[in-house]
Amino acid sequence: MTTNAELIGQLLCDSGLCLSTAESCTGGLIASKFTAISGASVWYTGGWVTYSNTMKTSHLLVPELLLDTYGAVSSQVAQAMCEGARKQSGTSVSLCTTGIAGPTGGTDAKPVGTVYVGCAIEEDVDVRHFLFSGTRSRIQNMAVEATLQLLIEKLT
Repeated sequence: MTTNAELIGQLLCDSGLCLSTAESCTGGLIASKFTAISGASVWYTGGWVTYSNTMKTSHLLVPELLLDTYGAVSSQVAQAMCEGARKQSGTSVSLCTTGIAGPTGGTDAKPVGTVYVGCAIEEDVDVRHFLFSGTRSRIQNMAVEATLQLLIEKLT
């Protein structure tokens, strides 16, 4: 059975596109899915785990004003992360995640399980908001799958 990550690799190869990733709440889990595939270096260039705001601004060029205004867990920051990863890596496609995996860190406005995932293909950026429940690991894994599904949707 083909995994979503393997399907993405095939779709990217067929399209002649390369991918980069920018992860916060998933901590490199997406990159791990891709690098587990033999030959992924043809279509996956690499990624960033930008857990802190400082890393988001210094490596992905996320404007501090966005972080100050909307917070790291926001659609605006997710969009900027995708754009930054794509531009900094020189790829045509990028994925990103930012969220609150818990069990701490949630607020009334942004409870634990709040996650934004994004996909950029060239200048087109699509960001989706989710509210997942469960353990930290479950929320992270659901965020990974939502991100992979978004890219599959955009490539097919």
